[in-house]
Amino acid sequence: QVQLVESGGGLVQTGGSLRLSCAASEPTFSHYHVAWFRQAPGKERQFVAVVYRIADTTYYADSVRDRFTISRDNAKNMVYLQMHSLQPGDTAVYYCAANLYYNTGLSTVKGYDYWGQGTQVTVSS
Repeated sequence: QVQLVESGGGLVQTGGSLRLSCAASEPTFSHYHVAWFRQAPGKERQFVAVVYRIADTTYYADSVRDRFTISRDNAKNMVYLQMHSLQPGDTAVYYCAANLYYNTGLSTVKGYDYWGQGTQVTVSS
């Protein structure tokens, strides 16, 4: 059972930056595909970015491409989401998710077996 703990959320002004962290209890975290999702009040959970276990290939939602960067530090069992040029529309609870096996749903909620509790990101206008 993989446990994921997110941190780094907070309140930031429009145009600001934040870096979210996802810490995993699993020592073989490098074997997992890991993603970030976000959920705004009253909305469905939405895919943000994924880093695959093979060659650390990444993929982003169109809404965050060129502003957000997902990365991983396998030695520390960590995955990060660096966010720049934040907008009020980025306000949400951000979740880290992981799956050991590749599937065609790695940009969907159903593609992941393990989830963290989330960290709140609020962007003020």
